[in-house]
Amino acid sequence: MANDPTLSLEDFLAAVPERTRLIGLDLGTKTIGLALSDLGRGIASPMETIRRKKFTQDAEQLLKICADQEVGGIVLGLPLNMDGTEGPRAQATRAFTRNLAQKTELPITLWDERLSTAAVTRTLLEADSSRAKRAEVVDKMAAAYILQGFLDRLGHMGLGS
Repeated sequence: MANDPTLSLEDFLAAVPERTRLIGLDLGTKTIGLALSDLGRGIASPMETIRRKKFTQDAEQLLKICADQEVGGIVLGLPLNMDGTEGPRAQATRAFTRNLAQKTELPITLWDERLSTAAVTRTLLEADSSRAKRAEVVDKMAAAYILQGFLDRLGHMGLGS
């Protein structure tokens, strides 16, 4: 895709400095869920949820967190349709990625996030979480689910911790 700043898995890994954390993002229309990896890139932990305002404010808040946490790369969930095609949400994610790439040198890659929110919601329901509690944590938990899937892939490639 022309002007696509996202990197393939291999190029992303080559661009990310060793012994740095990765941050996972679950991009919603109202919030951005954040998760952070450990330095060994084996475990993703839910971090926080950013309430979206305007892109510039959201990006500044995100990039400050990346700097504070010494993040080496960004893994952004790509919301594909169940048949693998891209709909409006995927296009919005790609637009966010293009705009974010103009504000940072951090490498960015996309990770298929199909069913991440559904899986997290199901887990929270099984844990008997209240609706209010689920709403409060689902975005950062979905980000952790996305990032953990990415980290697991690295582990299967022999590139994890």
